[in-house]
Amino acid sequence: MVHLDYRDARPIYTQIADNFRAQIRAGVLVDGDKLPSVRELAGELAINPNTIQRAYRELEADGWIATVSGKGCFVCGVTQNAQPEAEPLWQELDAVTKKLMDAGVSRQTILQYLKQGGDTNA
Repeated sequence: MVHLDYRDARPIYTQIADNFRAQIRAGVLVDGDKLPSVRELAGELAINPNTIQRAYRELEADGWIATVSGKGCFVCGVTQNAQPEAEPLWQELDAVTKKLMDAGVSRQTILQYLKQGGDTNA
């Protein structure tokens, strides 16, 4: 369910939280799904339970999950915070689009490129 990359520069708790966010966005985990308990996931990943707890706290603070006392942690669905996470990417796309247009690439060519999924050979 959760994949850790020990060569990744991000802290383990961030990797765990990011894994769950990605699964929620992709629809693998949906609103109401129960997450593994802290103890269960810590045992499965062979890491300190405090690391899992920190990831869950971060997810809860951002509105991705909710904790029900005595029951566990449950997915709340894709939060309103998902859109702000994309904002820097939209700004980056705007900047790249402007550079392409300044270099003489037409708007039509850029749109065609995006419609083809970024394949310049299609």
